[in-house]
Amino acid sequence: MKASLKGRYTNDKSTAVVSLSANAGDIKLRASLTDATFIKGPSLNGLTLAVEKPGFFIIDYDVPKKDFRFQFMNSVRVAEKPLKLTYIHGRGDNRTVLDGTLTLDSANKVSANYMFGTRNCKVKYSYSHGGATTFEPCYDFGKNAWDFAISRRVYDDVFKATYQTWSRDLALEWSRNSKFNGTFKISASVNLAEETKIPKLIAESSWDLEM
Repeated sequence: MKASLKGRYTNDKSTAVVSLSANAGDIKLRASLTDATFIKGPSLNGLTLAVEKPGFFIIDYDVPKKDFRFQFMNSVRVAEKPLKLTYIHGRGDNRTVLDGTLTLDSANKVSANYMFGTRNCKVKYSYSHGGATTFEPCYDFGKNAWDFAISRRVYDDVFKATYQTWSRDLALEWSRNSKFNGTFKISASVNLAEETKIPKLIAESSWDLEM
């Protein structure tokens, strides 16, 4: 059995999620609980159950909302290039999303995200330079706007900057993934269109424990 603890802290509040998972053959069973499950005494609030076959499907069940979320994954080859497809459907909000990522080579990828029944479609190109620096321009057809991201890996640390032209949001992020000390991410974002330009700070951390 494996347990994980995730914490998220922002300018005005903090949240925590505890997940317990166990393998049953090639199937993984998982239960997730948030601080809402205990904040006013034990309850079903924030409780999610999941069944997963890695690389094939994930079925989530939100217990208090009685809502299912289905996710199916598959891989095919297009012109000898691997194409990963992910189909996501939420029964409660009746939303269906299709994700696809085509790997052209070790440095170049093209991905797309489309929500059925809407104009929400994004196409992103990813270029990795030397395996350490990644450039990611993305075009949002729903907003007719570009988003840009650049990241740099330095050993276990990743530094990333993103800019959304439609909302004029600028964000800086520092993350680290360590086998011994868990993972953490610290980010600061600011809306350049606002006069005050007060940054929004977010800190996230997670730890995994084998039981």
